[in-house]
Amino acid sequence: MDQVSRGWLLYELTDSALQLGMIRGVQAIPTLLLSPVAGSAADRFSRKKQILIAQIVDGLMFAALTMLIFTGAIRPWHVYVSAFVMAIDQTFLQPSRAAIIADAVPRSHLTNAIGLNSIIFNVARSTGPALAGVLIAKLGSFGSYATQALFLFLATFWTMRLSARTGQSPAAEDRAGHGVSFARSVVEGWRFSWRNETVRTGLLVVMLASLFIVPFTTLLPIFARDILGVGASGQGLLLTGMGIGALGSAVMIAAIGERLPRGMFMLGGAALYGFGVVAFAASPWFHISMGLMIVIGLANVCCHALVQTVLQTYSPPEFRGRTMSMFQLSNVVMTVGSMVIGALATGVGTQWAVILMSGAGALAMLGIHLTLPRAWQIR
Repeated sequence: MDQVSRGWLLYELTDSALQLGMIRGVQAIPTLLLSPVAGSAADRFSRKKQILIAQIVDGLMFAALTMLIFTGAIRPWHVYVSAFVMAIDQTFLQPSRAAIIADAVPRSHLTNAIGLNSIIFNVARSTGPALAGVLIAKLGSFGSYATQALFLFLATFWTMRLSARTGQSPAAEDRAGHGVSFARSVVEGWRFSWRNETVRTGLLVVMLASLFIVPFTTLLPIFARDILGVGASGQGLLLTGMGIGALGSAVMIAAIGERLPRGMFMLGGAALYGFGVVAFAASPWFHISMGLMIVIGLANVCCHALVQTVLQTYSPPEFRGRTMSMFQLSNVVMTVGSMVIGALATGVGTQWAVILMSGAGALAMLGIHLTLPRAWQIR
């Protein structure tokens, strides 16, 4: 819902494709500066408590935006400030949220667990954007942000019901009290991620996809309003189609689990993602675009979930938070890509910007396959 609401609100206030990219730049700053610290924190302190604090602050940000919109006082800088604060929260939230899955299940069921997590996420992603679009069409951005604030506080309530043991970092007892500095902890995490070839390959796949392919979503308001002519509700439907495809992919991963050839699906999914976005950018028809968004969603989750599985499977528990903080840096890379695609769209047009960027991303996956042949064989 936030993806639809924030982009639509900013586009209403500024009518600028460039600013749709720039909002990502604001969100990248905390991720870039704090991700290493957040990964170390996830390996040293209670992951449950970090999740709770971040969700409470996010809920308060949504509530503040709701009031600003309701009173007519909302300005573009409010959108930027809230994005910055929530980016800090997300920087600390994501490593703990990702690592807590591996804390809760045996390693042999990790792929299934990540698949189940993707199912839950994509059920929300298949309904949330459509709900946001309907609320914006009926009530304006106010209705969408009020609903988001309510949902965040409900999520916080259910997070509190997790057992304390599940939320405890397995490395906390070993490392937190033994004088290991944050700086040394960060360096150890970077060193491990670079030296482990499988982890390094997974990170390379997600970084390249985040730079070239994922940023197309930044320009979705332009596709919805100016190219396909379907408005905010149509944008919500496009993201719902993406969520439906993602849900199908998540169900497959949850069901098949450990039997999946992870390297093959990781690289193949990223390549299909790129070529699917190229086709979407070239389509002038809404119904074809909807079908392509389903394919894009399927490929996206296939790649994303299997990269997460590879990183968590090949990272020992005491490094898992820091490995996932490296994974989170893909958000910074995505931000750079969003800024580039926004500027490129200003110069060559929205459709050509997306075609050029996503085509480069698909070819990058082919390059990984040719230069790192063992990546295809990752299990």
